[in-house]
Amino acid sequence: MRTRTKLSAAAVGLATTGALVLSSGGASGHGYTDLPVSRQKLCQNGTVTNCGSIQWEPQSVEGPKGFPASGPADGQICNAGLGQFGQLSAARTPSGGAWPTTRVTGGQNYTFRWQFTAMHATTDFKYYVTKPGWNQNHNLARSDLNLTPFFTVPYNGQRPPSTLSHSGRLPTGLSGHHVILAVWTIADTGNAFYACSDVTF
Repeated sequence: MRTRTKLSAAAVGLATTGALVLSSGGASGHGYTDLPVSRQKLCQNGTVTNCGSIQWEPQSVEGPKGFPASGPADGQICNAGLGQFGQLSAARTPSGGAWPTTRVTGGQNYTFRWQFTAMHATTDFKYYVTKPGWNQNHNLARSDLNLTPFFTVPYNGQRPPSTLSHSGRLPTGLSGHHVILAVWTIADTGNAFYACSDVTF
């Protein structure tokens, strides 16, 4: 009798776990950039602390696709509109410091790299950068960005490998601190993944 009770409890536990997994929409896995290192990766690897839950799921910055015509609202672009990841859109880190930057050189090819934990059918990857004189003292807005991507990689509905690199030319005419916004657009859902990387030209 006791064994049957334990088995019933285990079955209920498994059913509940299954329901939670289904209702979460698979939030545990997708993708993020680590070249140039993204804000979510800086939180995940401990370079930036007090980031909240993004440190355990840097791959989950998923929001509506269609940027820049639609997608996350201004001020929430780097966190894809997800309140639990709001730290990613702040002008400064949770500890009040500047976001660490990756040094890059305008006009040269740069290898961008994504890490994936779920390989979705993909429309494309697009890369945007902030304009000269952009406002570094507020959350990133469309008005801060050149809304024509400087690099686009069509992917034609294919699924990427677990690590994907592609090389593209960085824009010229920029100096100092800028933000590169990487957008991975999914082909068979209404969403895209967003990653902001701070760089110094």
